[in-house]
Amino acid sequence: MKYKFILFMTISALLGHGLALAGVDLVILPRRDTVQLTIYNSADLTLVKEKRALTLKKGLNHLQFSWANTLIDPTSLDMRPDRDGDKIDILDLTFPPRVRNLGQWSVRSRISGNVPVEITYLTSGLSWRAFYMGTLSQDEKTMSLQGYVRVTNNSGEDYEKAQVRMIVGRINLIDAIARLARQKYPYGRPGTALKKTFEAETMDKNKVMVKRQMVLAGKEMMARPKEIKKEGLSEYFLYSIEGRETVPNGWSKRLPSFNINNIPVVNFYKYEEERFGKRVMRYLSFKNDKGHKLGGTPIPGGTLKIYRNTGMAARLSYEGQSSFKYIPVGEDARLNLGAVSNVIIKAKLMDYKTGRFLFDNKGNITGWNEIREFEIKTKNTRNIPVSVEIKRNFKTSNWDLTKNGDYGTYKKENLNTVKFTQELKARETKKFRYVLTTYHGQRAD
Repeated sequence: MKYKFILFMTISALLGHGLALAGVDLVILPRRDTVQLTIYNSADLTLVKEKRALTLKKGLNHLQFSWANTLIDPTSLDMRPDRDGDKIDILDLTFPPRVRNLGQWSVRSRISGNVPVEITYLTSGLSWRAFYMGTLSQDEKTMSLQGYVRVTNNSGEDYEKAQVRMIVGRINLIDAIARLARQKYPYGRPGTALKKTFEAETMDKNKVMVKRQMVLAGKEMMARPKEIKKEGLSEYFLYSIEGRETVPNGWSKRLPSFNINNIPVVNFYKYEEERFGKRVMRYLSFKNDKGHKLGGTPIPGGTLKIYRNTGMAARLSYEGQSSFKYIPVGEDARLNLGAVSNVIIKAKLMDYKTGRFLFDNKGNITGWNEIREFEIKTKNTRNIPVSVEIKRNFKTSNWDLTKNGDYGTYKKENLNTVKFTQELKARETKKFRYVLTTYHGQRAD
């Protein structure tokens, strides 16, 4: 634990800080009972919520708080009693002049004994990243999916047995928390006029945001073991990882989030010269719903590495990877696993001609047709069946198309795009042709 709650100070030190001593007890703060981390990646911001038990005496108590060598934002510090709130008053939080990284809470109590409190603050330096490993069955019809979250702690503080929660979404802050934590004095230089400084305005806005997040995110979630759970927080998503983990300062720790077997998936291949050139791209598709053994929560965005069970003992083959944004409940995931060489698609121009010219009264060409004939050859070199999608894009919306051969299914996607979908058996080759007629000039009218 890098920051400290001061247990005692010498009389000269207290006098040097201008603190009154008469009738005042300095509270000894015990170790945390629990700690919760809510990490906002988009703003390098973490809301920390701790629960501790204070030993108070009747009257005025003082609590010293030091955050040296951490990235805690002192303007965001807040404390409130969890019990007997009507008998305990948190009077103020004072930052002594000419003293860095030190604050003092004044607590007036009308009871004596142990009092549980909740302490919240904002810090910087904590981040998280989701990533996944999928293992396809030998026939590639189902997949086992393991989810992980890697939490990195560069905040300067160790967090023991912490509940980790993650926010997906963008928030707006006046100032970066790391800058607030590093400034020499929390409210500007001591001795300045008592007007509201820029830092004080930032403190007010941050406190409002902290209170808002505490209200929105205050309910604990009932979670199945090691499963990410989501709550909607306005424009954000909140995910909680089941269990508690210790994340020391300077460490990264991988936390398992879920493990689901036999998820139905669809493998297919795409060919579209305008997007991929001459390459064939492999895609993996599944739906985030109960029918696919998912759907309890959106899936946080990250990187998915795909392997395949080869049927040999304890052997996997690497199939590719894809990065994706979070997948909402009920939405399809269509993940691009990259280019492949075991499914081959070639499009070849076989014939080109022009005709049906129109002329004006001066003999100038005012309209004509262009006729192109293409051959599409698809080859599956794999030992399992595959599905391929072949998109053909035209530079005009004025066209007609005739087709022949084993082209599968045909669909007009939009005004200038068509799609052929084929199912190929293991090691099967297919060919088909189409004739594209485009109309130009007055012929287009």
